[in-house]
Amino acid sequence: MSGTDPAVVPPSRFSLRDLASESVAGLFARPARMVLTALGTVLGVAALVATLGLAKTAGNQIVSRFDELAATSVAVEPADSGFGFDGRPRLSTLPWDAEQRLTRLNGVVAAATRSDVDTGGALVRSVPIVDPLGLTEHQIPVVAGSPGLLAAVRGELRTGRFFDAGHNERGDAVAVIGPGVAATLNIDRVDNLPAIFVGDQAIAVIGILDDVRRDPALLNAIIVPDGFARGRLGLDAPASVQIDTEVGAARLIGEQAPLALDPNSPERLRASVPPEPRATRAGVEEDVNALFLILGGVSLLVGALGIANVTLVSVMERRGEIGLRRALGATRRHVATQFVVESAALGLLGGLIGTSIGILVTVGYSATRDWSPVLDPWLPFAAPLLGGVIGLVAGLYPSWRAATTEPIAALRSTA
Repeated sequence: MSGTDPAVVPPSRFSLRDLASESVAGLFARPARMVLTALGTVLGVAALVATLGLAKTAGNQIVSRFDELAATSVAVEPADSGFGFDGRPRLSTLPWDAEQRLTRLNGVVAAATRSDVDTGGALVRSVPIVDPLGLTEHQIPVVAGSPGLLAAVRGELRTGRFFDAGHNERGDAVAVIGPGVAATLNIDRVDNLPAIFVGDQAIAVIGILDDVRRDPALLNAIIVPDGFARGRLGLDAPASVQIDTEVGAARLIGEQAPLALDPNSPERLRASVPPEPRATRAGVEEDVNALFLILGGVSLLVGALGIANVTLVSVMERRGEIGLRRALGATRRHVATQFVVESAALGLLGGLIGTSIGILVTVGYSATRDWSPVLDPWLPFAAPLLGGVIGLVAGLYPSWRAATTEPIAALRSTA
């Protein structure tokens, strides 16, 4: 039998090129509607990207500040080394020249000895005459340290100066007092070298602290040189060593310091090093993400509902087009695929724009705070795909409605 049977309809052919051109034509038929529809996805993805970026940046910044204080602080103290004949724990002793030994190590910014001095309950006063009523006498702690103590504890002076190596070597009776002590003893200037008395010991005040970023107990203490505490106050040996290190060098210094201070028996000294800051960074990111990811998720939900609603309206408005395509041989799969592709493309476009906005927000805010922006490398690629998936899911129901539309009913509704 020759010729073509008119009763046989050839199968419909709908290439990828046709699908792409028809989807683009459908999207740009109403540009204003397309922009407004994609706006929800743009805001949602932008919120997510900005949230993740700012959370990671803030976590990194907080950890950096943590590194500058806690993560750069190493303390060395004598460890228990058995028991003596009297049954008491026998402790090793720190050398008086601990500061000089430690500052030779690479990675040490500053180091100093620090000891709480036992004054035997001696009261402190700022007048030479003993007050019988005790109204001008106070119980104030006395701390002995080496000249590098101010730098090791990140301290700042309000006025005056800190004692130096000369004061320490000579055992001069000089002191630097904290602001709390200055207020208690009514000392606000040191240009006339005011004297304070620890029991019967007269000490000249040469400086007043303003702030201490590390070891705040010094704000309410009297700080004297090791040489004076050793010769006049009966200090046998330094109680501890405070070390300020460069960022990232704390663990190495914690291993090297006992060997530098006691080469023969480094195990008799105990070094306290800061914990790993990764847990801090993870905690900060988790707290910030938990709050703002909810807002980003709500924005994405609104965007998905917007795409679904507009796509469904588009299906209703294009019933005549759908009916004509079906009458010309387009299958339900073809119609459904076209609308799914349109909604997915709309979500992908919104995801691309939202990702760009989110990155710009992260970088811009970091610049205003003088931070270094930090983004996960996968985020710029995953966020647009998320927008595309949202558009795809949002277009499933409208595409199903379009595919189930009967050609006759669609053409009649537009007649």
